[in-house]
Amino acid sequence: MEKILVTRSSMPELDEYVDEIKSIFESHWLTNMGEKHNRLEEELAEYLKVRNILLFSNGHMALELLIQAMGLTGEVITTPFTFASTTHAIVRNGLTPVFCDVNPEDYTIDVNKIEALITEKTSAIIPVHVYGHLCDVEAIEAIAKRHNLKVIYDAAHTFGEEYKGRGVATFGNASIFSFHATKVFNTIEGGAVCFNSSENGLREKLFGIKNFGIWDEELIKDVGANAKMNEFQAAMGLCNLRHIDRELAKRKAVVEHYNERLSGVNGLKISAPQKDVKPNYAYYPVIFEPEEFGKSRDEIYELLKVNEIYARKYFYPLTNTFECYKGMFDMGDTPVALDLSKKVLTLPLYADLRIDQVDRICDIILGR
Repeated sequence: MEKILVTRSSMPELDEYVDEIKSIFESHWLTNMGEKHNRLEEELAEYLKVRNILLFSNGHMALELLIQAMGLTGEVITTPFTFASTTHAIVRNGLTPVFCDVNPEDYTIDVNKIEALITEKTSAIIPVHVYGHLCDVEAIEAIAKRHNLKVIYDAAHTFGEEYKGRGVATFGNASIFSFHATKVFNTIEGGAVCFNSSENGLREKLFGIKNFGIWDEELIKDVGANAKMNEFQAAMGLCNLRHIDRELAKRKAVVEHYNERLSGVNGLKISAPQKDVKPNYAYYPVIFEPEEFGKSRDEIYELLKVNEIYARKYFYPLTNTFECYKGMFDMGDTPVALDLSKKVLTLPLYADLRIDQVDRICDIILGR
């Protein structure tokens, strides 16, 4: 029986990667913002249509250190319908996450519920673009302006997306990306902070903090960390960026076939395209309504698993129900997110997933 994982990393041909890393062996410059690192920053800035980009060892460190660099305090409004990293980054900065529910249409933060959560302690909003679905960036911008709040987007799922022709990385005060191996674009591990404005020396601050707080040979201005992207990561990124448009086209074909097979099935909800959004086909979430469909999400998960197809309960559990936060939050405050977490399953999706494999997955789900 052929095993199908929920994702599979896009990679260049071996010869292409070997050719890219040859100069690293010649220079022996392995890390600390070398030639590959700097070239990848330049090429990504152009691709993402953003003025400023700084590369990091991973997406989590990009977010955690961005929060530190922006000097956020007190409370931060965010969503529990996200990966652990989002909440952990807030808490590890000594801040309190205040959880806003999500909307049932695209699973992003419910902009109609944000303002009721704002207090004198609120310093920022950290919304999450989910599965490639963009948050209501216009409504969030208006709320932030009214209340003088910072906005950081967790854009880990939205590499290369655009809204009304504008790169997703340009919204809010800043956005972070993950370039983890499972993402649409990967640098093996890796991440980035992107922003358009000068943000009062944010670039310089971040550059120092990701390198132990070192500003020059003798000046250590911040309590920093080691979050630099190395040259081998950057080389993988340079290779993958050359092929990103082809990879996205292949992912689109997979999504379109899933849609053909699963659209209109009673008890299944699949994602609708967002208006004015150029998508990246990052994930394929399906909501299972057991009363209508006849089987629960967990039953389908196990059925696929028996057939060596490994889908993912993503996101389950909610971050506000984690054991490490036991007793700190009330999951009843986010009922829509809680309900979704019990019903959503992301199906296998990657550029090289074959159409016959998609059919096999759908046949099992539909009992054929």
